Amino acid sequence: MSALLDTITTQVLHAPVWLVLLVVGGVVFVEDALFVGFVVPGETVAILGGVAASLGHVPLAAVLLVVVVAAIVGDTVGFEVGRHLGGRVVALRAFDRHRERIDQAQGFLGRRGGAAVFLGRWTAFLRAVMPALAGMSKMHYPTFLVWNAAGGIAWGSVVVTAGYLAGRSYARVETWLGRGAAVAVGVVVVVALVVWQVRRHRAESAGSAKGAGAEDSAAAEGGENPSRMPSAG
Repeated sequence: MSALLDTITTQVLHAPVWLVLLVVGGVVFVEDALFVGFVVPGETVAILGGVAASLGHVPLAAVLLVVVVAAIVGDTVGFEVGRHLGGRVVALRAFDRHRERIDQAQGFLGRRGGAAVFLGRWTAFLRAVMPALAGMSKMHYPTFLVWNAAGGIAWGSVVVTAGYLAGRSYARVETWLGRGAAVAVGVVVVVALVVWQVRRHRAESAGSAKGAGAEDSAAAEGGENPSRMPSAG
């Protein structure tokens, strides 16, 4: 197993710089533009881009620029799709299991306006659907662009820097204890990121399910309780 991990790490560290940047930027763009943030791990890939920068494999400034631009452009594409296709996008069967969360996101957008675009950047599901919902809501593009750019710059800077700091720890361990220990640290960091993402997704899903269950119970109680039925007189 350690030999396999060492091989994988070596391959990643020797991948062409352009390929690393293309993959990182492409995944971040697709997550935002094609409404698949709950499937494609854009945030995790951006963090790993920061790790690669910390190891000296790619320039940190290049990773930051690629992630921020991909985030802003991806959101812009999602906005235009929502504006031109409207409800036909979110009406797709692929979104049936997320219907309640989409309704909640629309309500959040209605209450917060442009600020919802910025705040949505920090949650995988909202990051995927908020641009299209903003376009559907007929939000003025200049308003969307301001909040989208602010969110893209802030989010991109935070996640890439987090990866950079994690990677610095990897580099220190490799210097002190050798490549094997460094690989172990790298695996722990990646696993921790994946576990954190999965737990957050489950917590969000559980919250949505709990809310739906409460509404169903209230509806059932209202239909079965005789005291709530209208009197014959």
